[in-house]
Amino acid sequence: MTVKRMLCASDFSPASRPALRLAQELARILKAKLILFHAYEGSVPIGNGAYLPPSVLQQMWTATRETARRNLKRLARSPQGKGVRTSMLIAQGPAAAAIVHAAKKNRVDLVVVGTHGRTGVR
Repeated sequence: MTVKRMLCASDFSPASRPALRLAQELARILKAKLILFHAYEGSVPIGNGAYLPPSVLQQMWTATRETARRNLKRLARSPQGKGVRTSMLIAQGPAAAAIVHAAKKNRVDLVVVGTHGRTGVR
């Protein structure tokens, strides 16, 4: 199997750092393009009849996307990323579904994600 495109999903937590380093190393070795990916939830839990105007929600989501963009740029500039063809992608929605959608849409051959090690695959 030839790996031409990889996607590395990050939530910017310490648990995602080893996955990023592995993805960058593999991308360099395989000469693959690396898509750095982040998904954020688009809902804001508010209870007791509280209301946020749409303009405030839009400002919150814009700030969230901008922060994610800055964080992805920082990851792309990490020393391990030197010599790796990298692009960035940000999506709104539940992380698992957004990762699968982005991988399919971008015809990704390999997805790399970190884990906190609490459940699932060891």
